[in-house]
Amino acid sequence: MKFNEIKQYITEDMSMSHVYQPVMLIELLKNNGIATEEEIATVILNRDPTQLDYYIDKVKNMVGKVLNKNGITVKDKNKHSLIGFNELTKEQTEELINLCRDKLIQYEDKRGDKIWEHRATDREAISGSVRYQVLLRAGRRCESCGVSVDDKPIDVDHIVPRSLGGKNDISNYQALCWECNTNKGNRDKTNFNELEKLYAHREKDCLFCKLQSSDRGRIVEENTLAYAIRDGFAVTEHHSLFIPKRHVMDYFGLTQAEVNAINQLMHSQKTYLDGIDKSIAGYNIGMNCGETAGQSVLHCHVHLIPRRKGDVESPKGGVRHVIPNKGHYEDKK
Repeated sequence: MKFNEIKQYITEDMSMSHVYQPVMLIELLKNNGIATEEEIATVILNRDPTQLDYYIDKVKNMVGKVLNKNGITVKDKNKHSLIGFNELTKEQTEELINLCRDKLIQYEDKRGDKIWEHRATDREAISGSVRYQVLLRAGRRCESCGVSVDDKPIDVDHIVPRSLGGKNDISNYQALCWECNTNKGNRDKTNFNELEKLYAHREKDCLFCKLQSSDRGRIVEENTLAYAIRDGFAVTEHHSLFIPKRHVMDYFGLTQAEVNAINQLMHSQKTYLDGIDKSIAGYNIGMNCGETAGQSVLHCHVHLIPRRKGDVESPKGGVRHVIPNKGHYEDKK
């Protein structure tokens, strides 16, 4: 390929979806036209400010503090100094470096790739379409701290880890920025086990807990954390209930993961019902939280009630009709 052809590709044909192409070409041009994948990956890594910020934080809040606390280093603003360095001979300096290298080799031999598991955001391939759905559902923000994908890289993470039986379905995915994902990854196994126990909680005498095992034929759709059934005392045709698998009294006890799971099933069932029943013109979504609000089964469940034109004389006001004479509020002005 001649100079003018390469120049034309760079100036006119190169599609810039990321920094990768020009960074790779620079490395090739600087190294007589040849570079290994490791060399190219290293220069890309060096251009990633999020990687730099991540390890600056580790130096500042972890390793720097440990060495300082043990009297090995001292800090002045953002600079760290080795105490007594000026008194070391060249031979002593080299010996200490070799001792550190020996420590690294021993540790790496013992732990292997597990050392870097907390930074591996693609340990298990997740398709682009699923990733898009998870990020869209999260509003392109971290579901833990709320930061935007424009400000920090967002990972698609398993809520219940695969190692603890978590499934590869969209209800078991969440959008986390790399920092929140790292913090989650730093939890010990006991905490993950407690999380798994939380989602596994069932009550022996609860209708919706028992249904999951004794009457599974009623379940029309499910995911990791929730399931859907048709209401046994339907208000309208295809009236559906969306129920967390965990025994929890009402909506206010749900985790964000369970809210996501229920929401995913509701969207899926709405699409299905719209496809099989063209008479549906709208929906009511509602739930009863507490006996005073009308809750009869004390296990959270969300109603999706299809509505059709003419099913009531005057639908205006919708869910406001749960209190008599409060639906038509405009008539009282």
